[in-house]
Amino acid sequence: MELYFSPMTCSLATRIALYELDEPASFHPVNIRTKQLADGGDYLRINPKGQVPALRTREGVLLTEVPAVLQYVADLKPERGLAPKAGTLERYQLQQWLNYVATELHKQVFYTIFSPQWPAEAKAFVREQVAPAKYEFLSKHLEGREFLLEGGFTVADVYLVTTLSWCQAGGIELGRWPVMQGYLDRLKTRPAVGRAMKEEWALYKAAT
Repeated sequence: MELYFSPMTCSLATRIALYELDEPASFHPVNIRTKQLADGGDYLRINPKGQVPALRTREGVLLTEVPAVLQYVADLKPERGLAPKAGTLERYQLQQWLNYVATELHKQVFYTIFSPQWPAEAKAFVREQVAPAKYEFLSKHLEGREFLLEGGFTVADVYLVTTLSWCQAGGIELGRWPVMQGYLDRLKTRPAVGRAMKEEWALYKAAT
């Protein structure tokens, strides 16, 4: 398998999932701004969307979009429990949380904050009004829970912890929500999460 990624972006979630499963893959960095690969190649010829992650699967198919990629990876080793069994209510709950993180946090909050296209007023509104509402909701759900789903750690947690790692850079003080801060701190102690974040942070610093 091949993962096309950009350090410390949403593709970090796929790296974490692969590490959780000890699943081998080759990693190809992408400059999201220029749409170029490390060797100067045109990333758009591989993925016309120009975004990450893009995973070349075992079957040779290019798969994109975080929720889809994460579920594919989880299903490589279903016995490890990163996703409930397909067709169960728990699997639909997983998809519920994957889509919540994708739409309500990743796109609505962080895309606005990090995109140069949005005016300062919009970014301030997201930080002061939108993000707090999302984290209040998550805090209530996670209070007394270790993970998003009752059954244990899943790829939904992988995606959520990835977005939470952007809070400091995005000007969001996560400490306002102790449940969320505790969740992030706890998940960062998982070997796969810590390893992936350390590696990608080093790559990010080297590129900036």
